[in-house]
Amino acid sequence: MKKMLKILGILVILSLGLFVLAACSQPAATPPATTTPPATTPPATTPPPATPATIALGGKLYDNWMKTAGVATPTENSTLWAGQTTNTRTGADTWRCKECHGWDYKGKDGAYGKGSHLTGFPGVYGAATTKTVAELTSVLKGSANANHNFSTYLNADQISALAAFLKEGAVIDESQYIDYATKKPKSADTAKGKTLYDGTCAACHGADGKLILFGGKDTLGFLANDNPYETLHKIRFGQPGAGMPSGVEQQRSIQDAVDILAHAQTLPDK
Repeated sequence: MKKMLKILGILVILSLGLFVLAACSQPAATPPATTTPPATTPPATTPPPATPATIALGGKLYDNWMKTAGVATPTENSTLWAGQTTNTRTGADTWRCKECHGWDYKGKDGAYGKGSHLTGFPGVYGAATTKTVAELTSVLKGSANANHNFSTYLNADQISALAAFLKEGAVIDESQYIDYATKKPKSADTAKGKTLYDGTCAACHGADGKLILFGGKDTLGFLANDNPYETLHKIRFGQPGAGMPSGVEQQRSIQDAVDILAHAQTLPDK
């Protein structure tokens, strides 16, 4: 009996040993594979809209960037001026954005399509409606034409303001508001325009528009009738080098500006 038990014990020990050896011979368990999520490109950020003050600054730069920025006026003609022969102005006038592209932003296709201001240059309205602010900024830095690089004269904030003026609601199709044949505003509320004028403009220009004479001789009534496009621009953005408030900073709508223009046309022209 003892011999039998001894043999059974040996068999049990051998069985356990074989089990352990079999277990050790199994390959180690492979941990589950982990996958790295693909890298994602962060969404493009949209720059915040320009402030009314920035747009007004851009409008004044478009009018006369030399006076607005307080920089020295170039004595020679703009390098772009050689690209036209019909406008005979010289010196500082040749550098003004409005002289090439017009007060109505349409250049050769607008009010400057004839007369002494004709250059044949295109307006900015088309570019403003199709290009981004970044693209307009690049154009102002000479990307499309090295002779159109204004970063030589204007700082980054001024270039940005000019681009914002062009893009962010500042440039409009003035044919929607002014009849080009008669130079009269369309659908204007002259009575409302008088109320707005009396509340803001009359303090400097006078109730009759005679306190400030443009060129030392022209009343506001004369200018409003002779060049409603310039008048509308200045109502909206102000006068370079002067304390004239801008309509965009006063939260005035385009229609408000048109109404003021309509009243200004009723003022004495001499």
